[in-house]
Amino acid sequence: MIPITQDVIDYVTEGFTIPSMPKILIAVQKICADEDGNITDLAALVSTDIGLSSAILKTINSPIYGMNRAISDISQAVMLLGMGSVATLISGILIKQSFQGESAIRFERLWDNSSLVADTMVFIGQNIEDKIPPENLYTAGLFHDCGIAAMSIKFFSTYLETLLTANEDHSKTQVEFENEYHKSNHAVIGYFIASGWKLQRDICKVILNHHEADFLQHNKDHMENLVYATLKIADNLVSSIKRRQNIEGWNDVKESCYFQLGINEDIYLDLSEDIEELWQKIE
Repeated sequence: MIPITQDVIDYVTEGFTIPSMPKILIAVQKICADEDGNITDLAALVSTDIGLSSAILKTINSPIYGMNRAISDISQAVMLLGMGSVATLISGILIKQSFQGESAIRFERLWDNSSLVADTMVFIGQNIEDKIPPENLYTAGLFHDCGIAAMSIKFFSTYLETLLTANEDHSKTQVEFENEYHKSNHAVIGYFIASGWKLQRDICKVILNHHEADFLQHNKDHMENLVYATLKIADNLVSSIKRRQNIEGWNDVKESCYFQLGINEDIYLDLSEDIEELWQKIE
């Protein structure tokens, strides 16, 4: 597991512009943290932002999210989701809007892939015995590669070459190339972003370690392990379906991820078929 030393903290805080929490998210978290806060106030606040309301309705009405009927009213959506779920979902939705400026990559592909991973994580969560809050899965999926956005802005003239090198040269992992060329990596940067946005501890820890193949062997927290395993399986499902290739290091982690979620290769292949069918409905 990756240690966060003082040197790491100093490098990230001095060298990177970490996007600040949007004001509406601060207000949402304040309502959720207030003992006297109520869901009616939260629904009223969310309804003032048309773009955010639309994104929440789109999310909750996705076939992958599994609602029995279409939800068209944001107040109803907030009531159904609950305060904690809404706050977590809003964090995931807003992160995509928080990176602006010259960049080494086009963000559309990054966020499209993250959204697919997030949706797939929710679907997996609905099809395993252990129950994981779907909003936690969705947010972990959306945030897991957000550090790539931050690095592509800071190193806008060189970071694309780093990604291309990692894609072609498999003698090292992507994070190893990032550490070599940029003195940090997207998992560490993503951890600082998620922590700064006050995401739950288990989500932050998984983001930090999502490229660590031995995470499940050393980590003792059951919920963190569930989120990690779901993320790795979802990431590989998206990659294998969309790009016809496995993610980096898949063979090193797949059996431990299967074991963590109580599935096997046959169930994995069934999930893959079901996900493809759902994507076809969405498209």
